[in-house]
Amino acid sequence: MSLALSPSASMKPPRGKLPLSVITVICCSAFLALLFANTSRSFFKLNSCPRRLVAKKSKDKAAVDNLKSFEMDDRFEFDPEECSVNTGKWVFNKSLKPFYTDSSCPYLDRQVSCVKNGRRDSDYQRWQWLPDDCTLPRFNPEVALKKLRGKRLMFVGDSLQRGQWQSFVCMVEWIIPEDKKSMKRGLFLSVFRAKEYDATIEFYWAPYLIESNTDQPIIGDPKKRILKVDSIEKHSKNWGGVDILVFNTYVWWMSGLTLKTLWGSFGNGAEGYEELDTPVAYKIGLKTWANWVDSNINPNKTRVFFTTMSPTHTRNEDWNNTKGIKCFNETKPVMKKRYWGSGSDKRMMSVVASIVGKMKAPVTILNITQLSEYRIEAHTSVYTENGGKVLTEKEKADPLRHADCIHWCLPGVPDTWNQIFLAYL
Repeated sequence: MSLALSPSASMKPPRGKLPLSVITVICCSAFLALLFANTSRSFFKLNSCPRRLVAKKSKDKAAVDNLKSFEMDDRFEFDPEECSVNTGKWVFNKSLKPFYTDSSCPYLDRQVSCVKNGRRDSDYQRWQWLPDDCTLPRFNPEVALKKLRGKRLMFVGDSLQRGQWQSFVCMVEWIIPEDKKSMKRGLFLSVFRAKEYDATIEFYWAPYLIESNTDQPIIGDPKKRILKVDSIEKHSKNWGGVDILVFNTYVWWMSGLTLKTLWGSFGNGAEGYEELDTPVAYKIGLKTWANWVDSNINPNKTRVFFTTMSPTHTRNEDWNNTKGIKCFNETKPVMKKRYWGSGSDKRMMSVVASIVGKMKAPVTILNITQLSEYRIEAHTSVYTENGGKVLTEKEKADPLRHADCIHWCLPGVPDTWNQIFLAYL
């Protein structure tokens, strides 16, 4: 994926390379024509990565081993202009240790604290994402904090975005002395502060980005939710002055084939809405967000990122486990190259491409969808909460009803999202 700028360049394109805004338009135009002809296509990928050398077949075991070593050495250093990180494979690395655990990091919600909630296996924490043609830099908490010095970083979106925020906080907070950090949680805005860096890592709750009647308090029945698709001011007024914005919105839109949408005031109540097909409503809502970004963001002062949809894994038939129950008891990722399940809606992905492709402001896409598709075993499953309470043993014994195959255990897959994010930052 090729949509990143160097923070030291103040949003100016590197010499000899296309400006980011131009790259964004080119990528998005190409996306619609290429991606869905084959789900293996890279999202917003510009350049082909150098191909590895192909050796002749040999019966010499040493030669074969040398070739394998060469193939690893042939991977070039990460360059966002040259390599797409979303095409690759997960490799088990038993020596890989997360920066934190759900016991060592005090800022994790119980919802994503799988080990603390009774999960006994931990292999899901030791899978390493390897792009096909480049080396993804290891996450470095000191580098991350130095890049954030004197800045505000805000993740904006739903509970999946909250998971990415918590992951990022936990990956950096352990190197900060206790008296040099703080956390303040709120219904909409939560702020982690790294005092000696004069930096904040924030999360803002806006599951649709635009306004809805279920922002707070949450309405449990999707049929009673109404989206105010032309209004974003209620939320966006809290995004001003932020140096780095990371947005996402997807799973909340997927509550049915149609959504109740409203223009103007909620004062008209249930009589003022119109039911639209989900992709249509999504496009209108995302246009409202895009218009706000184009009208309010100064690219010389603010970086904007958009995280693509986080896959759900609720249909075990997708990965041919006909005897399974959703993602329950899965222990390994899907190994089929370019696997794409029913939990990622291609129509919604094309909406993102078409909207971002027409924006004036540069937006860096964090394409985490394909790499997350493989990770059927990394969800919270039955090791989570329901209504604010950890599942009982009786509830855990009924995974068909209670397994959460939407959210991710932490540490886990969102750590890789942040590894990619830092590489682009």
